Amino acid sequence: MIREATPGDVPVILAMIGELAVYERAPEAAQATEPQLTEALFGPQPAAFALIAEDGDAPVGFALWFRNFSTWTGTHGVYLEDLYVRPEARGGGHGKALLGALAEICVARGYERFEWSVLDWNEPSIGFYRSIGAQPMDEWTVFRLTGKALHNLAEASRANAA
Repeated sequence: MIREATPGDVPVILAMIGELAVYERAPEAAQATEPQLTEALFGPQPAAFALIAEDGDAPVGFALWFRNFSTWTGTHGVYLEDLYVRPEARGGGHGKALLGALAEICVARGYERFEWSVLDWNEPSIGFYRSIGAQPMDEWTVFRLTGKALHNLAEASRANAA
């Protein structure tokens, strides 16, 4: 049911990323291309990894993740960037199997944390995550620097270094 992604899976992963973006009400935000995803997952220095959930031979979901690091524990962890199961396959155990496979990776490699973010309005997912024992990190707020603000900060840094 769960297997590591191969380069041949890139088109279906990209399609599911688009489906996830529609579900998350931000279809315009999914801008990754097949070459970018291929390089990120299968290039000489992979930046991310992916698992595929299958029903028979049909891909029905994926998990895309990368390693992070905790200075507090001194160990790597897994950050789950995307978890998606196609609507027709939901309730079939694929999401739980993907999370279970990632938990296995953590335990086998000595990683002490497995983390991800969820939109605060996504009650079905929040309920699912709580059902497997995941705890929300309510005291933390996610910050993101992107676009013009990112470029402005970089420019200011370069100017200060000169």
